[in-house]
Amino acid sequence: MGQKINPLGFRLGTTQSHDSLWFAQPINYSENLQEDKKIRDYIKNYIKKNIRISSGVEGIAGIKIKKRIDLIQVIISMGFPKLLIEGKPGRIEELQMNLQKKLNCVNRKLNIAITRIANPYGHPNILAEFIAGQLRNRVSFRKAMKKAIELTEQAGTKGIQVQIAGRIDGKEIARVEWIREGRVPLQTIRAKIDYCCYTVRTIYGVLGIKVWIFVNKE
Repeated sequence: MGQKINPLGFRLGTTQSHDSLWFAQPINYSENLQEDKKIRDYIKNYIKKNIRISSGVEGIAGIKIKKRIDLIQVIISMGFPKLLIEGKPGRIEELQMNLQKKLNCVNRKLNIAITRIANPYGHPNILAEFIAGQLRNRVSFRKAMKKAIELTEQAGTKGIQVQIAGRIDGKEIARVEWIREGRVPLQTIRAKIDYCCYTVRTIYGVLGIKVWIFVNKE
């Protein structure tokens, strides 16, 4: 059997950089790691609750965290930041205050910035959320995959592979279905590949969605 490796971890240091940038002593390392997870989970839950969801896409492409002794800087990359900001003007300040209370950081300042991505559907996280929304609405999985590929082609990527695993269409036996368009060179380390793994809960059970997008060769 082929040994699968996470394409992002495989390319760290060549085409991929870390999502969290901070330095910690070995004793405090696990504490900092858990803090990162808390920040990411809280932001995702907050956006899920407060966003006006039309197509089931929250639009978070990634959350980068930079830490200094006196500051935690969180950069949220979003495909559709309007959806979050439109309803209430002070949403980001509210999120900042709530997160600061939750983390209980007395000596450190928390700063949240939101950046917009140029081509939202060229990012695997947003694409996986789109497919998940379609599957929740009981759209046929093939239709959802093909629509996702169309959206990515418009974003101007070189290749895409989508895989859905689980009880697809409510069948009793779980199976894996995948589709590929263009080139996805997973073995080439210089090839910049974006990857995402997403879980979706449907009425039949849990489905796993994996998306690989070949952006370009560095």
